Amino acid sequence: MKHTEDKNSVEMTLKTLLKILDHSSDEIFVLDGEKRILYVNQACERHYGLKPTDVIGKYNIELFEKGYWRPSIVPEVYRRKKPCYMKQQTYIGAELLTAAVPLLNEAGDIELVVITSTESQTYKMVKANENANESNSTHIEEEADRIVTNSGKIKQIISFCEKVAPTDSTVLIEGESGTGKGVFAHFIHQISQRKKGPFLTINCAAIPEELLESELFGYAKGAFTGANKAGKPGLIEAADGGTVFLDEIGEMPLALQAKLLQVIQDKQFIPVGGSETKKVDIRIVAATNQNLVQMVKDKKFREDLFYRLNVIDIHLPPLRERKEDVIPLTYNFLNTFNKKYHTNKVISEECLNILIHYPWPGNVRQLENLIERLVVTSDSIIQVSDLPAVITENAGTVTQLSLPHTLDEALDQTKRSLIRRSYQMHKSSRKVADDLGISQTKASRLIREYCEDLVGSKPQD
Repeated sequence: MKHTEDKNSVEMTLKTLLKILDHSSDEIFVLDGEKRILYVNQACERHYGLKPTDVIGKYNIELFEKGYWRPSIVPEVYRRKKPCYMKQQTYIGAELLTAAVPLLNEAGDIELVVITSTESQTYKMVKANENANESNSTHIEEEADRIVTNSGKIKQIISFCEKVAPTDSTVLIEGESGTGKGVFAHFIHQISQRKKGPFLTINCAAIPEELLESELFGYAKGAFTGANKAGKPGLIEAADGGTVFLDEIGEMPLALQAKLLQVIQDKQFIPVGGSETKKVDIRIVAATNQNLVQMVKDKKFREDLFYRLNVIDIHLPPLRERKEDVIPLTYNFLNTFNKKYHTNKVISEECLNILIHYPWPGNVRQLENLIERLVVTSDSIIQVSDLPAVITENAGTVTQLSLPHTLDEALDQTKRSLIRRSYQMHKSSRKVADDLGISQTKASRLIREYCEDLVGSKPQD
């Protein structure tokens, strides 16, 4: 800050202003007349798991279509040219009260729109508008099973799931423990034709071998000592019309594997101690953290069952191979546990930086458990000192998150984002020039400067 001759007046620098805005508890977006994002403060990382540099320069519709929030206030404010208010839900679970204020030029056209969003703890104290609640309920239900991710690998898997979900093909999900195999199994069910039917889970490793058969297939009356006199339907019968998720399928005893094979092939089975065949209409989704191919070679898993299960195979990468998901998952779990424990904890930037560099051997489940612990045990701000030693001692080399400190840095980041976005869309210096309103010579120079990894050689004319 600069002090003028008048000791009571203070001149604020741009750097100071940006620092103040970044420490605002409210999210602040600024759009231009074309609905392009000119500025966003650090709160967007808390709400969407996106850094400002991932957002600035993009059109609002790009982020909305990717499902980062529902519904959108932007079309209404540009249509009405008056302040608008709305309740929104972000894809990582935050509930926001959003206000959009248009700034008009002398001709009455929108020059800028300033959008501010406050987290719903404050909103709930004011009591939500009933109409807003009704308009959002459908969106919230649609997003309830949305998988939180910024990872290209996971987005490809989601697209693949959307293709196979409408079929009845058996699915095998492979991945390390804690990668979210159960989440994807449920996601497949929720977007399938069977979504109105039951989704039942059984962990083949958690139930003793002598009980697993009766849990799966049920038993007839008088099947064994201590059995229910009327008999009992098993999981497979109870899931008729729906989906059965067999977690840790590699732990299923060989004797039961043959019986499961019959269910997959013929959609029928015989309960324990029974003689009557029962038919079922179910879909099987199985999951494992073991190498089933090796287990087949070692005669520990039936080869015919493996191929029946492996009609559609999905491999989930571990969290250490998709570090871009650490921040959005962290904020998703933070929102979840803040609601559960009626708190409003926030997490420091230094703490986030350590979480990004930690290798996460327990994957998403370990991160979820850590955030619950931190919400319960920390003060209002989760600091590095709140982290367990196992995290801080194994986080590798931690560098400070890079944030623009000067106007030139901020402008350069914005310019880079605009050029890269435009070139990725158009692949031509002429079209980039038309898109951004600059000369083709300047567009070619900026493409060479900022898009070297995208171009290969010189840009197309």
